[in-house]
Amino acid sequence: MATPGVIEILDVKKQYTVDNETLQVLGGLNLSIQPGEFLSVVGASGCGKSTLLRLIIGLDQDYEGEIRVGGAAVRGTSLDRGIVFQDHRLFPWLTVRENVGLGLTNSTWSEDEKRRAVQEHIELVGLGGFENAYPHQLSGGMAQRAAIARGLVNRPSILLLDEPFGALDALTRANLQQELQRIWQAEKISMVLVTHDVEEAVYLGDRVVVLQARPGRIDRIVSVDVPHPRDRDDRRLKTLVDQVRSAIVEPASH
Repeated sequence: MATPGVIEILDVKKQYTVDNETLQVLGGLNLSIQPGEFLSVVGASGCGKSTLLRLIIGLDQDYEGEIRVGGAAVRGTSLDRGIVFQDHRLFPWLTVRENVGLGLTNSTWSEDEKRRAVQEHIELVGLGGFENAYPHQLSGGMAQRAAIARGLVNRPSILLLDEPFGALDALTRANLQQELQRIWQAEKISMVLVTHDVEEAVYLGDRVVVLQARPGRIDRIVSVDVPHPRDRDDRRLKTLVDQVRSAIVEPASH
């Protein structure tokens, strides 16, 4: 795994053209994400959260400003940046082992190294014993575990998570939040989580970035100075949840 580098978002602006009308999605974002940090991004629908992840991963290069990782400008996708979506996007005709292995498609590792990495990450996400199962044989939470393993298998220094637990029931979501916290501590990589769930954002994040919409901009950044592992009933977390919710409902004037 590469050593995590600082992610720098420098005056990033992004717009789309819809029905011949220009829609400004991001309005001059400036942000630094430290190596090994867990950053949560929240905000109302339409504030550009998912768009920001697409720019960091390198799926969209049509924007103003610059994004750098470890001092190097982002130019397209990279094995050093993994991503997990809300939809697990597993191929139904492939087993868990084969789906996780897709994360190594462009890897230069030997076949033996690939096999070891796949097995290690299947076990990391708690799917040992399900290597030969197909997606239709998995629960939603298990399928999302497989997607996380696929995102981590090539040992990226950054994992981007776009509403990864949004389609899951409350109990499964809570369990996977705990698992993600454990995996982050084990892998020691940078994670950037986009979510609508304020409690999830605070529970997992070192910092929570609150975006306001039209155009998307940083309203405030809330530090979560509570050590890991965390207790959901910690009053400090509950106070911060209320603080972040208030920021989304009543944005600061600019």
